[in-house]
Amino acid sequence: MEKKNRKPNQYTEVAASGQHICISAHKARRVIDQIRGRSYEETLMILELMPYRACYDILKLVYSAAANANHNKGLNETSLIVSKAEVNEGTTVKKLKPRARGRGYPIRRSTCHITIVLKDISVDEQLEKDKRTKERRNI
Repeated sequence: MEKKNRKPNQYTEVAASGQHICISAHKARRVIDQIRGRSYEETLMILELMPYRACYDILKLVYSAAANANHNKGLNETSLIVSKAEVNEGTTVKKLKPRARGRGYPIRRSTCHITIVLKDISVDEQLEKDKRTKERRNI
């Protein structure tokens, strides 16, 4: 395959998504905002040290995205950054909790969908170098 036909995003971005995670979207967003744009190794350190419950689920997704990058595309984990991280609201699980005198109390458990996209910056740097050399040759 020639380098000329490559699309930069197709070969450098790898995603992992988790759906119906039992945590509110607001609580997951406060963790996601901390890791967006950081390197893979720095993201792992941040997620392991933060005291929030959402960190565990997000950490599993980051590991999964890195494994996808390594296995499917052969990318190195040291050159990955979190290029896109988003949290969307999922379905609400509705239950009834039994109360006194035969009554029921509604419980609403909110869920969310989390998507993590990792990007390989070494491939982008190589593409930029190729473009610069082509421009110099044309001048």
